[in-house]
Amino acid sequence: MRLVFASILLLMCGPAMAKSNLEKSGDILHLLLPAATFGATLAYEDDFEGSWQLIKTGVVSRIAVEGLKYAVDKERPDGSDMDSFPSGHTADTFAAATFVQQRYGWEWAIPAYVGAAYVGYTRVASDQHHVEDVLVGAAIGVLSGLYFTDPYKGIAITPIAGNGNYGLYVSGKF
Repeated sequence: MRLVFASILLLMCGPAMAKSNLEKSGDILHLLLPAATFGATLAYEDDFEGSWQLIKTGVVSRIAVEGLKYAVDKERPDGSDMDSFPSGHTADTFAAATFVQQRYGWEWAIPAYVGAAYVGYTRVASDQHHVEDVLVGAAIGVLSGLYFTDPYKGIAITPIAGNGNYGLYVSGKF
């Protein structure tokens, strides 16, 4: 088990060698928030329903991000490559935060959303993304989390949009 944790630590720190402390902190939180959320689903729930919902949320969010990166060639602010749009870091962390909100409630989600917003901030401040890249990444993560996550207990609120109609769908387990 120690070997696994040491490997994860090396993977997180290795690519961050040449980066600023701000960018490193965002990179670490980008990995830590979804990993901690996944660990919480395993520890908190008796079955794997929440874990599978989180996996679906993350995979679909990442596929949408990578598809858009492939389709839209937008240069990063630092000029390093053409993968600026949208922000994958932001999509990943907002997907995890939205999963937490939908599954376990706002009392757990507020710190997760603060962490996700910080990751988005670090991506802009470190010249890896433009503001619109981060906003679209956050929207992808939120929409994926809303679509794939059912509440563990309590009430779920889901936005609805289609055919010119917009609203909220409220449901719960009683």
